[in-house]
Amino acid sequence: MNAVLEYPDNVSASPLTASGLVHCYEGSNVLTGVDLTLTPGSVLGLVGRNGTGKSTLIRAMLGLLEPLAGSAFVFGEPALKLSDEAKSRIAYVPQQPEALAWLTVQQMLDFVGRFYPRWDAPFIRTTLERWKIQPNRLLAKLSPGERQRVDLIRAFASQPELLVLDEPAASLDPVARRELLRELALRAGESGTTVLFSTHIVSDLERVASEVAFLHEGKLLLHCGVDETKERYARLWLPAKMTSAAPSQSLSRRRNQDGSLSLIVERDRYGQWPQASTMPGARIDALGLEDLFVEIAE
Repeated sequence: MNAVLEYPDNVSASPLTASGLVHCYEGSNVLTGVDLTLTPGSVLGLVGRNGTGKSTLIRAMLGLLEPLAGSAFVFGEPALKLSDEAKSRIAYVPQQPEALAWLTVQQMLDFVGRFYPRWDAPFIRTTLERWKIQPNRLLAKLSPGERQRVDLIRAFASQPELLVLDEPAASLDPVARRELLRELALRAGESGTTVLFSTHIVSDLERVASEVAFLHEGKLLLHCGVDETKERYARLWLPAKMTSAAPSQSLSRRRNQDGSLSLIVERDRYGQWPQASTMPGARIDALGLEDLFVEIAE
């Protein structure tokens, strides 16, 4: 089935937009109608358990995978038909970099740099030295962590307007992770780079992201500001005798061994929790971002 090109109203204003993306593998749904729009200059953390479809969503949004249905746009252009000019404004780092492994680090960077008009060669030299990566080493001979660092250097050196990172810290040690987050914050703060990065490490997201999106079982359950999550979502606990009063809408719902019910609920447009929260014996618990992620993902 070919993707249907439908132009959302906000497509021209966003660096990256997905509308109704659907995809499956071997008959199993991975994406089920995902809508996602990045605000220019934002740092969006895409959170979800391993295997929940984060990489598929990223690839579909960048036009690296043709979805079964829905559409994606990059700088207002259909993702599956990007111009060279649009491509030069994007940097993408996959979870497991493998391309051009027969070249040395320097050969790969010199080759890729030809396609980017704002290539930052001085940044490459200083960062390779700081991260103790020898330019004459073959990419195929690097450790997974070293290879991921080189690909991050390549992405940053292009000085992109849109930076997309798929689990960028997966192979990095704690020191390298901290340097990565510092660089992300610097790029977004000083250059206005729009950043999308997927992760299951919530502490990384809290340090640098301005927005968070939760992907679970192929659906985008929420998308809001990181600070907003603590005010907007909470755990509603209802004792066993009150579960019949539970709201029908919730992000997650878990029956406890004692018969009580735990739900992740959202304030309504007037800032009020569901009516059941006011009943005697009910309890509303505030949640940190990591707690919220665990509650939804379980």
